[in-house]
Amino acid sequence: MFSRLLNHLEEWLIATLIAVATFIIFVAVLHRYGSTVPILFPYLREIDMSWAQELCIYMFVWMAKFGAAYGVRQGIHVGVDVFVNMVSPQARRPVILFSLLSGALFTGIVGTLGAYFVWGIFQTGQHSNDLEVPMWIVYLAVPLGSFLMCFRFLQVAATFLQTGELPHHDHTAVAGMEDMKPLEVVR
Repeated sequence: MFSRLLNHLEEWLIATLIAVATFIIFVAVLHRYGSTVPILFPYLREIDMSWAQELCIYMFVWMAKFGAAYGVRQGIHVGVDVFVNMVSPQARRPVILFSLLSGALFTGIVGTLGAYFVWGIFQTGQHSNDLEVPMWIVYLAVPLGSFLMCFRFLQVAATFLQTGELPHHDHTAVAGMEDMKPLEVVR
C-alpha cells in the first residue's frame, strides 16, 4: 500500500511540475513577445513576469531529483552495463547487487550531506531573489530526492535478491499503442 501511494505521489509530482513549468514558460514567452505589439504594450507592461524564470528553474531541479528516483524504479536510469555484460553469468548477480548497493550508498550520502546543507541554509534565513521564498525550501529537493533514490535502489536490490529480475524499460514501446493496428499503406 505504501509503495503504491509513493509511486503515485512520485508520478503526480513529476507530471505536475513539468506541466506547470511548461505553462509558466509559455505565458512568459507570450508576455515577452506580446509586449512588442504596440496595442498590447500598455496592458502587458503592468504585468511582472520577472519571477517566472527563477520559479521554472526551481521546478525543473525538483523534477530532475524525483525523476532520477523514478528512473531507478522503472529501470530507465542511466547505467553502464558494459562491465556487467563482460563478466560470466555466474558473476553477474554479485556485480549487479554490488552496483545497486553502491548506488544506494552514494545517494544516501548525498541525501545526508544535502540535509546538513539544508539545515545550514535554514539557519541563515536566506531568501531567493525574485520569489523571496526561503532557500532551504528550494534546496530541500536534494535530500528528499536523494533519499527517495536511495530507497528505490534498495527496493530494486531487494526485488533482485528475491526474483533475480531487474526493472526493464522497452525503449521501443509506446504506452497505449498495444491495441493499435498497423496503418495500411494506401497506393
